[in-house]
Amino acid sequence: MIKGKKMLVVSAHAADFVWRSGGTIAKYIKEGAEVTVVVLSFGVRGESNDLWKQPDATAESVKEIRKGETLAAAETLAVKNIEFWDLVDYPMQFNSELEERMVRKIRETQPDIILTHDRFDYLNPDHNRVSEFVFECSVISNSSGARLEGTKVTKQMRIFGFEPHQTEMSNFRPNSIIDITDVYEQKIAAMKCFKAQSHLIEYYTQRAFMRGNHARRVSGNNSYKYAESFANYFPTAGPELY
Repeated sequence: MIKGKKMLVVSAHAADFVWRSGGTIAKYIKEGAEVTVVVLSFGVRGESNDLWKQPDATAESVKEIRKGETLAAAETLAVKNIEFWDLVDYPMQFNSELEERMVRKIRETQPDIILTHDRFDYLNPDHNRVSEFVFECSVISNSSGARLEGTKVTKQMRIFGFEPHQTEMSNFRPNSIIDITDVYEQKIAAMKCFKAQSHLIEYYTQRAFMRGNHARRVSGNNSYKYAESFANYFPTAGPELY
């Protein structure tokens, strides 16, 4: 059951969470989950090539556009809880201060689910660093001995990795395929907010169609038309196979 679940989404760059999990986010919100999105960087250096082609472009002007695009996309997906950490990207670096900040965020949100980048993205080391960072912080957050004043230790949460853009080259294997048919148009509208990366819209449109095909095939449910896929950080554990 989705209603009442808490989800934390950690995105390396401004648009990552939309391309890779926008449908799942919209679905969870629509069905009563509480979703928080943390955008670590605006992707000014490495994710905004089209914006840098504009006359008189500066880091601040690019950042302003990226923030506006991201807020518009978040509104389209019905995300109410979003924050921007404004880190430098390409390369993205983490330290003990940021580690404590993320642990606090995990303990503040007490997520049942974390969505973030998968462990290996062939051409994007920022994504790999974020994956390691979030996983490490989740372990600390669950540890009673990691004392942070004003915080409550978390229970073990489920962690899922986004499907990377270079799927095959990254040796990505989808462990979870989520039907997004009912919110597909929301995802399309959210993707269209990103003029800086408009070349990715067709790619992720095709990806949703392809994963929808896989969802139908492995589930037997022919109502699934569009889907997103994720890698499971942990095996599924429970009273039955599912």
